[in-house]
Amino acid sequence: MSEYINKSHNVSVLTYHLVFPAKYRRSVFDARVDEELKNICTEIGNRYDIRFLEIGRDKNHVHFLIQSVTKFSVTDLVKRIKGITAQEIFQRCPEVKKQL
Repeated sequence: MSEYINKSHNVSVLTYHLVFPAKYRRSVFDARVDEELKNICTEIGNRYDIRFLEIGRDKNHVHFLIQSVTKFSVTDLVKRIKGITAQEIFQRCPEVKKQL
């Protein structure tokens, strides 16, 4: 589960549950896209000090349980995660863009 994040001036345990549907609720998430999504989220977590506690998916949406520090607002988190994951998925799995 979540752990405390210790920084030089604060300690935080902010946990967010975010749900991102695919465009038009199309069924685009398969096993290959799921694996790529997990790899991308690992890269995002290392770059922006975000912990992905759980990543779950269905055919047309993805659930994230995220822990972050207080320097990022929820809006910033959503923008970063949606922007980077969409761009990388389209590059790594071009068939997804064709389905949308």
